[in-house]
Amino acid sequence: MNDLIEFDETQGLFHLHNQQISYLMAIEDFGLLSHLYFGPAVAQYHGQRRYPRRDRGFSGNLPGAEDRRFSPDTLPQEFSSSGAGDYRIPAAEIYQANGSKATDFVYQGYQILAGKPQLPGLPATFVQDQAEAATLVITLVDSVSQVALDLSYTIYRQRPIITRAVLVRNQGQTPVRLNKIASVQLDFPATDLEVISLPGAHVRERQVQREKIGYGVKSFASRRGATSHQMSNFISLVTPATTENQGAAYGIELVYSGNHALELEKDQLGQLRLVAGINQADFSWQLAPAEQFQTPEVILAYSDQGLNGLSQAYHHLLKERLVRSSWQNRPRPILVNNWEATYFDFDEAKLRPIVDQAAELGLEMFVLDDGWFGHRDNDRSSLGDWVVDQRKFPQGLTHFTNYVHQKGLKFGLWFEPEMISRDSALYRAHPDYLLAAPDRQPAPSRDQFVLDLGRADVRENIYQQMAAILATGQIDYVKWDMNRHFADLFSSALPADRQGEVSHRYMLGLYALLERLTQNFPQILWEGCSGGGGRFDAGMAYYMPQIWTSDNTDAVARLAIQWGTSLVYPPSMMTAHVSAVPNHQTGRTTSMALRGDVAMSGMFGYELDLTKLTPTEKQVVKAQIATNQQYRALVQQGDFYRLSAPETLAGCAWAFVAADRSEMLAFAFSELSQAQPVFQLIKFVGLDPQRQYQDQATQQVYGGDELMNLGLYRPVASGDFQSWRYHFRAL
Repeated sequence: MNDLIEFDETQGLFHLHNQQISYLMAIEDFGLLSHLYFGPAVAQYHGQRRYPRRDRGFSGNLPGAEDRRFSPDTLPQEFSSSGAGDYRIPAAEIYQANGSKATDFVYQGYQILAGKPQLPGLPATFVQDQAEAATLVITLVDSVSQVALDLSYTIYRQRPIITRAVLVRNQGQTPVRLNKIASVQLDFPATDLEVISLPGAHVRERQVQREKIGYGVKSFASRRGATSHQMSNFISLVTPATTENQGAAYGIELVYSGNHALELEKDQLGQLRLVAGINQADFSWQLAPAEQFQTPEVILAYSDQGLNGLSQAYHHLLKERLVRSSWQNRPRPILVNNWEATYFDFDEAKLRPIVDQAAELGLEMFVLDDGWFGHRDNDRSSLGDWVVDQRKFPQGLTHFTNYVHQKGLKFGLWFEPEMISRDSALYRAHPDYLLAAPDRQPAPSRDQFVLDLGRADVRENIYQQMAAILATGQIDYVKWDMNRHFADLFSSALPADRQGEVSHRYMLGLYALLERLTQNFPQILWEGCSGGGGRFDAGMAYYMPQIWTSDNTDAVARLAIQWGTSLVYPPSMMTAHVSAVPNHQTGRTTSMALRGDVAMSGMFGYELDLTKLTPTEKQVVKAQIATNQQYRALVQQGDFYRLSAPETLAGCAWAFVAADRSEMLAFAFSELSQAQPVFQLIKFVGLDPQRQYQDQATQQVYGGDELMNLGLYRPVASGDFQSWRYHFRAL
C-alpha cells in the first residue's frame, strides 16, 4: 500500500489522505462505487458513513435485489450512468450499437501507482518526483457492452488537492457512441451549501456570483467552443458562513479550454450532485472496439480557511505543477503594446518613435500587435497569411526587430493562428480549411472564420508559417489571440456520423499545435488571449504562463475583473496594463497612480502611445517602472490575499505576502468619494503575529498581530478613483 492511498478489503474502503484532506469511497452492494466523504483529514474510518437503507417511493431497485431499501437513485456515487435506475444527472451516457443507452457500471478492480501519469494529448498537472503524489485507478465495467471506465484519482502529498479524470475503454465487439462522459462526479449528503461562479461578458469577465442552491438542476456552461468570457469553467461550493478567511470551501476546476458544463442537482432528499466535464451539447464520440477516450482533468481542492485558503491552494498548484514555461519564475518584462497607440495605422517609421520613447523610459519590451502581416489595414483581411507586410516593413521585419533589440528592448509579436479571413491567400488556396456546414454560408464574426485545427494538414500549414518567423530568433514574446467563438461545427474531413467530434477534436488539435510550438521555441514568453479573457483557463496556462485578463483596460472596471479571476488563478497569470484616458472602453478618466497600482497587481505593462505623454507623465511612468521592478518578484511569487471586495463600502483591497512572511505589499482602492465618509479599517492577513513589521513609507513599526487584528484606518478619499499602497518589511 502507498502511504497516501489505502484499501481496506474487509470494508471495501478506499481512503486517499494526507495531512490536510481525506477522500473516502467504498464498494457497495451490487458493486456500486459509493462516495463517502471529501473534506478535512481523518485518521480512521469505522463505517459510520455507509448509506442508510430506506425505501423511497419511485426510487427503483437493482435487478435481483431483495432489499427494496437500496436504490441507485438515492445512493451517493462516484460515477453514475443513464439507464441504471438513477434519475439524477448522469456522469455518462453511452449509446450501444442496438440503440440502447442503458449501462450499469460496477466495480472490477483497482491499481495504486506512485506519482501521477500524464494524460495523452491533454494538458494536466504534473509531479516532479514519484514520491510527491500517488494515483488510484479504479476500474468499473458494464457487463453487457463491455465498456470499462478507469476512474483516476491523484492525491498530492503536501497539497489539499485531488485531481480526477476518466479513461473510457471499449472492450466489446461493437462500436459505442459517447454522448456524455464527465471527468468528475461528486455527491454530497444533504447539507446547506452555496455556489460561487464566475459569469461575465466581453470586457466584463469573471464577475463573482454567489447564490443559494435550490432544488433542481443548475448548469454553469459554455457551448461557444471556448471556456468563454460568459462563463468560467470553475465553481466553488461553500457553506453560508464561509468568508474570505474562514469556513469550508470546495473548488472544482476543469483543465480544458473548450465547451464545458459544471452541473449541480439538489435531489428530492436535499442531497447535492456535482457533475463536471466536456459539455454534452455538440458532443458525441464514436468509440470502436479496442479504442479509448480520455477525459480532461478536474482539479478538486478543499479549504477550511475560507476562499483565500482555497485560492492559494490553486495558485500554488497552477504556478508550480501546471505551468511548464521557463518564464514561470523569471521576472516578466515590463512591456508596451502598440495597439491602443496606432491600431492598424502604422509602419516602421511610425513605430520607431514609440520604441525610442520606451527605451528612454526604462521599459523592457516592445510588442507589435495586429496588422503587421498580409495586407491587413483593418480586421477584414489576411488572417491565415503569416507573412510580413512589405508595405509597412519595406526592409523586412528583422530590420525592425534589430532596431528594437539595439535599443535594449525585447521584441514581441501578435498572432491569431486559429482564424482565417476570406480575403487571404490561405483561403483562396484552401477554402476547405474552414469549419463550415455544407451548402451553407458560414456565419462571420468580426469578419473572420475558424480554421479546422482538428485536421493535421491545417495545423501543419499554420505551424510552418509561424515557425518560419519564430526561427529567426528575433521574437522574444508571442501574444496568441482568438477573437471569435464557433458557429459552424462541421469538418469536411469527418463523415456525417462523426460530426459530433468536431469541437473536441479542435481542442486536441489546438493542444497539439501549442505543444509543438512551445516545446520547439521554449525561450519565447507565450501569452494567451481571446478578446482579452475569453479563454482564461488552466488548459491554456499549461502552455502559456500568462493570459491577457481582459480587453477592458479601465482601472476601475479591472478591480472586479482581477478580483474574480484571483479566486482561482494567480496574479502571475494575469497581464494588466496602464492605458490612456479617457479610457476607450468606458470613457472614464482616472489618475496615472490608480492605473499603475491596478496594473502592478498583475504582470505589468503599458497600452498607450508613449510619444503623447506629457513631461510630468513621463516622470510618473519612470517611477512606476522602478517601483514595479522593486515589487514584481513579490507580486509574481508571493501569496495573494483578497482583503475587501470592490462592491463593499470599504472598497477593494488586496495584498501580496512573501512565502516566509517577511514582507507584504498591499493595495487599497476607492471608487466614488463621499461628502460624509465612513471611516473604514483595513485589516491585513497572512503576517506572522509574533514579528514586528516596519511601514517602508512612514518607518512606523507594528506587530503582525496589530496589523491583522487592529488594522489601520484607510485614508479618506479626496476625489474619485483613488489608490493607496502599503509596504511592510519584517524587522
